[in-house]
Amino acid sequence: MSSLPIFDVAGSALSAQSVRLNTIASNLANADTVGRTADTAYKPIEPTFETAPLPGQEGMSGVKVLRVDPSEKPAIKRYEPGHPMADAEGYIYAPDVDPVAQMVNLISASRGYQANVEVLNSARELALATLTIGR
Repeated sequence: MSSLPIFDVAGSALSAQSVRLNTIASNLANADTVGRTADTAYKPIEPTFETAPLPGQEGMSGVKVLRVDPSEKPAIKRYEPGHPMADAEGYIYAPDVDPVAQMVNLISASRGYQANVEVLNSARELALATLTIGR
């Protein structure tokens, strides 16, 4: 815990956005994978955030990752009888990952991360400038 809560708030946001970026990367990396059954197909994952009060800082809150859940969307069933992963009926099962939506989410998470880095840099500069006031 920092003596300046802005560092704790921005740090918690950086951590949360990092988890968000990692889940998006996982979803994009597995977008083209297939399974033999709907149960073995990759399930896209999505983090859930919640407000987290900062210890010792009345009224100040950060953010934390509550959980990372697999999607409830069913796998996409495609008829490809020549595919090596096809079942006896010729179907393969692909995850329901929308690459465009994932990229939009990626841009949003990246900008959120960058914004919090800027908050940390600005807070550091202001803290250093405050120390030089008496000189």
